Amino acid sequence: MIKKLLIANRGEIALRIIRACKEMGIQTVAVYSEADRFSLHTKFADEAVCIGPASSKESYLHIPSIISAAEVTNADAIHPGYGFLSEKADFVNICNEHGITFVGPSADAISRMGNKSVAKDTMKAAGVPVVPGSDGILKGIEDGKKVAAEIGYPVLLKAVSGGGGKGMRIVEKESEFENAYKTASNEAAVSFNDPDLYLEKLVIGSRHIEIQIMGDKFGNVIHLNERECSIQRRHQKLIEEAPSPVLSQKLRDEMGKVSIEGGKAVNYVGPGTIEYLVDKDMNFFFMEMNTRIQVEHPVTEESLAIDLIQEQIRVAGGAKLTLKEKKPIYHSIECRINAEDPEHGFRPTPGEITSLHFPGGRGIRVDSHVYQGYKVPPYYDSMIAKLITFAPTREEAIAKMRRALDEMVIEGIKTTIPFHRWMMDNEDFISGNIDTKYLERHNWMELRD
Repeated sequence: MIKKLLIANRGEIALRIIRACKEMGIQTVAVYSEADRFSLHTKFADEAVCIGPASSKESYLHIPSIISAAEVTNADAIHPGYGFLSEKADFVNICNEHGITFVGPSADAISRMGNKSVAKDTMKAAGVPVVPGSDGILKGIEDGKKVAAEIGYPVLLKAVSGGGGKGMRIVEKESEFENAYKTASNEAAVSFNDPDLYLEKLVIGSRHIEIQIMGDKFGNVIHLNERECSIQRRHQKLIEEAPSPVLSQKLRDEMGKVSIEGGKAVNYVGPGTIEYLVDKDMNFFFMEMNTRIQVEHPVTEESLAIDLIQEQIRVAGGAKLTLKEKKPIYHSIECRINAEDPEHGFRPTPGEITSLHFPGGRGIRVDSHVYQGYKVPPYYDSMIAKLITFAPTREEAIAKMRRALDEMVIEGIKTTIPFHRWMMDNEDFISGNIDTKYLERHNWMELRD
């Protein structure tokens, strides 16, 4: 049983974890950079420790500072949240060496799923459908061209150690291959310190649908249904919902079953997400596994009336799974409210929030760390809030989201609220006629006008 938990993160997820711990009677330790001195998570935790300057490398990614903070405060566990150190196998090993419980999967699971080529091979061996592509890491440009010729263009070059859309390039024909390979490899080297690439067939018109799994230390793994995450911009999710508007119960069960086998293949502990591409004919293919809690976990929580964070903490402390598989009870939608200007290319808009009002009422949830007078720093991710609605039907959940967005006031900086409000009236979104390239084909500003 965990008694004192250090949260090695910031923003809304740090606050979310602190709230879960308070309900469980677990003491909390917040860590913060100098830029986050006045962030809410530092006020809500039982203790708060400054771990360095604004730069992530010198604070939230600086392992010695985080371990020192845990030792000074006698924290017996560390929750990494998402991003930062959440998928760093070395960090897990260091926690273990210091007798600190890492709230997440094993270093081996993180390492195997973090290498996209190894992850693909592991899932394939477990019976999970995979996208046709290279057999492991590409040996070079000529090897890549050979594989592409065999499976047919268009293809997608992807960084082996990648994520977040970095180190990825679509190649439509052979004449584009060399330049795309060099660009993707260089980007991967800069972003992940690993230039290696692998190659996959590009699935045209695909949806991004992910399965939430949960495992414990006794070998039990369950699935908690899917999330639809197809509304994206540059491979970054903007809107998520559960359940998907297009999945049948039969396909949900099938995807859930193979996802469980994938989780068992790496002895998975805690919440994990297996992401799939689903084509127009409802064939699904493994894309990658995220070995952490996801930003969009609230839609799963609200669709099933469960608490994923509390279950994550329980199983990390050695308890057996308490959650059970069940069909969705509600439909839930999440809009990521970012400090970005959607009318000017979604450019970041750090600055002071001069006026703030969050919506309320039945079926409305807001996960946020900001307040009136809060200064959004320029050093970190631009997300400042997650607006979540849930209702018995999708139509009602959309109606609630329209009302909530109309009610939401954030002044002093530009946000993505206008974009989300437009999406809630978009006929394609309402009908579920979307895919991952929807926003590339449709300029929301032009359609709005």
